[in-house]
Amino acid sequence: MSVQSPPTLTLLRNEAVIISSLEELPTVLFPALFKEAFEGRHSKLVKEMVTTWPFPCLPVGALMKTPNLETLQAVLEGVDMRLTRDIHHSKGKLQVLDLRNVHHTFWNIWADEEDGSCSSESLDENPVVKVLPQYALRHKLKVVTELCLRPRLDEAQACFLKWAQQRKGFLHFCCTKLKIWAMPMDFIREILNVFHPENIEELELNTEWNVFQLAHFTPFFGQMRNLRKLLLAPLYKNVFKIANRTGEREDKCVKGFISMFSKFNCLQHLSLSGVHFLRDHMNQVFRSLMTPLVKLSIMHYRISQKDLDSFSFCQSLFHLKHLEMRGVTLSSLDIMPLRSLVEKVADKIQTLDLQGCRMKDYQLNALLPALTRCSQLTKINFYNNDFSMAILKDFLQHTANWRKINVEQYPAPLECYDELAHVCRERFAQLCLELMDTLGTIRQLKSISFATNMCHKCGMQCVYGRENRTCSCRL
Repeated sequence: MSVQSPPTLTLLRNEAVIISSLEELPTVLFPALFKEAFEGRHSKLVKEMVTTWPFPCLPVGALMKTPNLETLQAVLEGVDMRLTRDIHHSKGKLQVLDLRNVHHTFWNIWADEEDGSCSSESLDENPVVKVLPQYALRHKLKVVTELCLRPRLDEAQACFLKWAQQRKGFLHFCCTKLKIWAMPMDFIREILNVFHPENIEELELNTEWNVFQLAHFTPFFGQMRNLRKLLLAPLYKNVFKIANRTGEREDKCVKGFISMFSKFNCLQHLSLSGVHFLRDHMNQVFRSLMTPLVKLSIMHYRISQKDLDSFSFCQSLFHLKHLEMRGVTLSSLDIMPLRSLVEKVADKIQTLDLQGCRMKDYQLNALLPALTRCSQLTKINFYNNDFSMAILKDFLQHTANWRKINVEQYPAPLECYDELAHVCRERFAQLCLELMDTLGTIRQLKSISFATNMCHKCGMQCVYGRENRTCSCRL
């Protein structure tokens, strides 16, 4: 069948006629008509079309580029109408309402067959929850969404959350991606009683909880068995210990939280930023994991030698494709466990970010044998480390094996700075050009840049590469 666009429908002129004939409207016209009605904010028609939607899935979130309270209300009211009507006609097939604001191929497909499956304000001042028939309890419509819980919810989100809380017994609510900021625990508990934690696939926990507050969240955390991505940032260790009893209680909370990692059957991406209460406990975290990690990100963390040692023997890290350790100071640590890990993942790792680790020449030299074997690397970042011109030149001469590298970011050689740690711009440009010429004889250059430390006056970096940049300070 040739793919053709359905005839344009002038909604403003024919809305009442269209509503009255929805039962007879060909299924193939529903997607284009609904999209036009939704984008034109024809709320009455949107509500009626939700009621008679003929496909298994309605991915309306893909149309919500900018949340609009009125059209969201229309969709929710349409769901209510479906629940309160005993729908017997052939078009009553909606199984999933997808409210996620993500691209969905449904709207790009010519849907002439039934193949459309899915690859604090309130609705009014005095919302009334109608008594729903028993059949609604047996055939629950699934409502899929993503939530970002912040202290100030926008009108549309507040409306949806209140609607969901009132209908949690009649619909199956599923949140696949949850972001939590500084919200009261009682509110979070209410939300997770509606959106069961077992359905959450991605979690971002951005709070300033101490470990005792975190302990109240731990039971929900342990229920997230399908979690694939986890980001914790920042969670602070309680620094006001009162006698040994408080310390013991704190350690118990930390161990209880770590033990929940053994509940995750799918975790592949783990990001930890400023999670200082895990210091000296990384070994326990990694050993608790049930699946190998694909990505590990540790940022702005005071890593201990004990933590770093676990890199060499925890098998959950031996399949990493992406390793990020930004702002993790390594200058005073034995780097060999990191080298051991890089050797184990040399044939897999694609991105390596060691920005701001303050590593020294001897540490880069220690990593060199492992790094030169990383044939799958596409991006590497060594900004804000302390390397000399000699070690950088020697290092670059050993990277002929990096045939897939697309982005390379290196620190400016130490010789670029004067005795006051100020950048000599002419020297900086001269040495960077020499390094690029050296690398150019080894392999093809794609995107390579060298950057100085942040300027003490303006907070900017000097960058040498495709787009040269210098700070605006006159030294």
